[in-house]
Amino acid sequence: MSKGDKYVKLVEWSDQDACFIGSCPELFYGGCHGSDAKAVFAELCDLVDDAIALYERDGRPLPEPMSGRDFVNALQRSA
Repeated sequence: MSKGDKYVKLVEWSDQDACFIGSCPELFYGGCHGSDAKAVFAELCDLVDDAIALYERDGRPLPEPMSGRDFVNALQRSA
């Protein structure tokens, strides 16, 4: 398991942009986009690893991952 595996990765369809948008709320806003959800997810995983490398290179502490905090159940409670 890599450090990036602990972070929530979201891929969702955007009607406004007419494509899939990938993001990792704990590490960065925005992210990547494309017409194929699997390709967007793969690119997103690479971006997460790159962001972690930048945090470490700059000596900054990594944000706490949300995935260990019962993220899915929290989303269900808010729906």
